[in-house]
Order: sequence, then C-alpha cells, then structure tokens
Amino acid sequence: MSIAKENGLSLADQVAHELRDDIIGGKLLSGMPLVESDLVRGYNASRNTVREALHLLGREGLTTYIRHKGVIVRRLTVADVRDLFMVRRTLESRAILAGKPLANQQSSGMADAIEAAELACEREDWRAFGTHSLRFHQHVVGLLHSPSFDAFFTNIVAQMRLVFSAAPDEARYQASWLERDRHIHHLLLEGHCQQAGEAMDSYLNDSERQALELLASAARH
Repeated sequence: MSIAKENGLSLADQVAHELRDDIIGGKLLSGMPLVESDLVRGYNASRNTVREALHLLGREGLTTYIRHKGVIVRRLTVADVRDLFMVRRTLESRAILAGKPLANQQSSGMADAIEAAELACEREDWRAFGTHSLRFHQHVVGLLHSPSFDAFFTNIVAQMRLVFSAAPDEARYQASWLERDRHIHHLLLEGHCQQAGEAMDSYLNDSERQALELLASAARH
C-alpha cells in the first residue's frame, strides 16, 4: 500500500482504486460477489479498510449491497445505460468540439490505446480489447484538460465495462469498434473537429443501441 502514501490516498481509497481498476480491466464482472475475506487477502488490507472501500464504490454506483447476500459488483439497468450515454455524449462530444489542437502527448495516448486494442484483437482477448477501447475514450475526455472530469469519467468507464461483461459473445460485441476509434483519432489528428464530433455522435448512438439490445437479451435469458 505504499502507492497510497505516495499519492496522498487513504488505504481505503487505494483499495477502492485497485478494485475500480479491476472492474475496468474486466477482472471483476457484473453480479460477481465481493467477499470480504477474499478481498482482505487479495488486496492485503484489513476488514475495516475493505468495508470502507466497498462503501466508496457503492457511492460511485459500482457495487450493490443485497440483504443476506452481501456486496456484489453492480448489475446495470436500461435506465443506467441511458444515463451513462447521456454523460458520454456530453463529455466526449464537448471535448472534441472544443476544437483545441491535438497535442503530441494526447495523440500518443490515443494511438497507444488503439495499438493495444489491435494486439488484443489479434489475440482474441476481447476482455482486454474492451478495456483498451475505453482507455481511448478516456483520452478523448482528457482533451478538456480537467482533472475533475478525468476522475469522474473513470467511474463512467468502469460502469461501461460492466455493460460489456454482460455480452455472451464479446467478439461480436467488441470487434466493430476498433476501426471507428481509429477513424476518430485520424480526424482529430487532421484537425477536422466537426467531422470527428459527428463520428463520435454516430459511434455513441450505435454503441448505446447495442448496449440496450444486450441488456434486453440478457433479461430474456
């Protein structure tokens, strides 16, 4: 837990950070039980620290307490998904339409996320693919140069990852997005912000429709 001290985080904040990263990384899936004793061992923390971390994640909408069952990774509803995409349109579209030139560091971050997604695609590691695709969109929000928005969007990304984890066929669900991420990055590199914004709007509309279809299919089964 030395990282907690280096970053000025409490131990509970650090455990929450690690749990959140494991959700984004696809290690903790929607509906998975979060057993205190397992977390104490897995994250090398006390029970009180783990409980506080789970409370923090509950406030962020990433975990849910079920009476007589304990804490689980949250299952998202149709209303949750619609709300997530409303947030994504607000932040990602605004970031693109702000029209600021793409700095080398920002472009490199996007390119690295796309390259990592390509490698994951080649390995057919669709869990990793979804994570890297979401990292690309974090870099898009990063164009706003707002640490507060960056922190807030990390939570949105974690919730989106829970949507992906409900897909019975992640290959079919994920594979089509790589080329569209690459296209948006290319438009940003060329300074075509209006076109990039339109491409992002189309991307998010299609992504929302697919996510809602996924939830409807999961509910039927």
